[in-house]
Amino acid sequence: MIRFGLLGCGRIAKRHSDLLGGNHIDRACLAAVCDPVRARADAVASKFGVPAHYDIDDFLARKDIDAVAVLTPSGLHPQHAIACARAGKHVVVEKPMALRLQDADDMIRACDEAGIKLFVVKQNRFNVPVVKAREALDAGRFGRLVLGTVRVRWCRDQAYYDQDGWRGTWAYDGGVLTNQASHHIDMLEWFFGDVVSAHARAVTALAKIETEDTAVATLKFRNGALGVIEATTAARPTDLEGSLSILGERGTVEIAGFAVNQIRHWRFAEELPSDRDVIERFSVNPPNVYGFGHQAYYQHVVDCLTNQRAALVDGLEGRKSLELISALYESIETGQEVALRFTPRLSRLGIAS
Repeated sequence: MIRFGLLGCGRIAKRHSDLLGGNHIDRACLAAVCDPVRARADAVASKFGVPAHYDIDDFLARKDIDAVAVLTPSGLHPQHAIACARAGKHVVVEKPMALRLQDADDMIRACDEAGIKLFVVKQNRFNVPVVKAREALDAGRFGRLVLGTVRVRWCRDQAYYDQDGWRGTWAYDGGVLTNQASHHIDMLEWFFGDVVSAHARAVTALAKIETEDTAVATLKFRNGALGVIEATTAARPTDLEGSLSILGERGTVEIAGFAVNQIRHWRFAEELPSDRDVIERFSVNPPNVYGFGHQAYYQHVVDCLTNQRAALVDGLEGRKSLELISALYESIETGQEVALRFTPRLSRLGIAS
């Protein structure tokens, strides 16, 4: 039994606490929660009958916690993850793992030195349609990859950003590229591989925040394929879609829905009998943009910890999408195409105004 603690009881904590506290994860349970805002900690703790803490040191001193889910504002992930590692707790950190590459490196180093496993939450990799598309990729059914596109057209009104002072800030959150679209950017890299260069543009269209709520970008991959990112929280009045398109010389797959949950197109030059009903069998209808991937993700974490297996998204893998996101912000500031690998100079991500 892996005993989890939740560090941070904000908006995303509901998904994590419902799974762990509701006994939906085999060989896992919720042991305790922590948040400096007492009302938040108490609400989650009372719902699942676990202790509430308001001080991180007291929380990490508990002997009955094996792993901690770090669900605090993104800009605080590094210091909290490092504190967990030094306390001997395995770390599950929500996306993005950090806002600055140096902080990500420090997290990876701290976990390595402590002999602690670091997991970065990228639950969309476990979505049923995404898993099916990845199987097709691994089987070589796409042939040479040509074009990859992700679209995040979600609605986050001013009330969303006003919930907490850190939302939409450079120091603690970042904009739509860092927050909402980070999962989709990760999937684009997961399917298409290393990015050679990126060019991006962004605006703050509707929300009163420091960072962007709308962005577009083009990518060039090492394998010669091109990529397109379209991301906005300015869709009105509701969420529209979160999608991934994969175009290759021998096949095309598009996974749409509002949470990368519905196979819209599944076409290959060399058709298999199983292709005929794949759209009906491998699409899901999640209740919200978080999808169902968190449950499969946590089962993966428990399996890795129990059987000493490698994580699908460890610190180094999580760093890849952060490096690309950092390059996108560098391009936004300079107006120029930015080559990977690079050292950020003008990107404001992770820096207080």
